[in-house]
Formats: sequence, C-alpha cells, structure tokens
Amino acid sequence: MPASRTTYVPAERLAGWLERFEANQGALQLLPGNEGIRVRAASGAEAELLGPWPADGRPGRGTNDVERLASLAGQARTLGLVLVRRGGYAVGVAREGRLLGSKTGSPNSRRANAADALATTAAEQAAAVFGGATPEYLVFGGDRMLAEQVVGRREFARWAGLPRLRPLDVADPKAAVLAQAARNAASVFVRISLP
Repeated sequence: MPASRTTYVPAERLAGWLERFEANQGALQLLPGNEGIRVRAASGAEAELLGPWPADGRPGRGTNDVERLASLAGQARTLGLVLVRRGGYAVGVAREGRLLGSKTGSPNSRRANAADALATTAAEQAAAVFGGATPEYLVFGGDRMLAEQVVGRREFARWAGLPRLRPLDVADPKAAVLAQAARNAASVFVRISLP
C-alpha cells in the first residue's frame, strides 16, 4: 500500500513546491481530477492539490491550472475558526492566514457535564470574537462531536448555516495551534502518495 502524507502550501509558494516535487520525483503528468489538480511524477508518486475554498463565483485567474489554483488560494476570505477538544477551545477570525481576533480557554469543570459546559463556553466565545467580523466560512478542528455541539448552541445560531471548509487535524487548542490553523486553512491542501 502506498505511503501518504499531507501538507499545506501557501498560494505564493505553490509553483515552487511543484518544481521541488518534480525535481525530487521526476517529470510531472497532469491527471484528470474533479477538483483541484492531480499530478503523477515519473517515480509513480502522486500529489493531489486542493484549494482552500470553493470558487463559488470567484474563480482563480491565470494561464494554467497551477496559476488558477494559486490565484484562488490567494484570494482574501474571512474565516471563522473553531477548534475544540476535551482539553479546551480556541476560536478566532482570520483573513489571509492571519488572526484578526481570537480567544482560547480550558474547561473549569471535570464533572460529567464538562463537554456541555465546554461547548457552551466555546460557542459564547466564538460569538464574541465573530461578532466584530463577518466570516464567510467556518473551519472546525479537533473533536468533531464537540464541534457539532458548539454549532448546536443558541449562541452560535447566527453562524451555524455558513459553509464549512475542510476540517483540520489539530493538537490541543492553544494560541499557537490556532495561529497555525489560520495559516493552514488559507493554504492549498496537498495529499502526497508515494509508491
């Protein structure tokens, strides 16, 4: 079974990343794909590159697929981030990979209802942080069941219907993890399969 790994590549580094992939793996061939770009190298390695958000009427511009994907990824869009795990939460608003506002915290309770209390607190803090901005998309990370509890809270109702982007795998939600999540959410997602 081929080994695979994932990475995130900022828009401005995409062309260089592909050049390095080709230098390491051999000449690239463009493969048909439903979304994004798929390439196969002479070595048999493949890479699937997906934009951070849908084109939704704002497609990327350029003379080839790579330029169009980089252009799409380089568009400034406002994201609402919600990272939540049993150990705490981190919420923020980001644009162009940078946090405009954020809040992190840990649950005070270890009782049976700690998950409910954490979801409520995260929803309240997200409402406070999102309130001064207008997120276009939501990005979740961490525990998916807890994230759904946040979405279901009354305090979060205003944003619950926003389109969701690809969820992120994150460690415990801390300020540095949230800052990295903001950068990753605005970057091209790359899935690499090695022979």
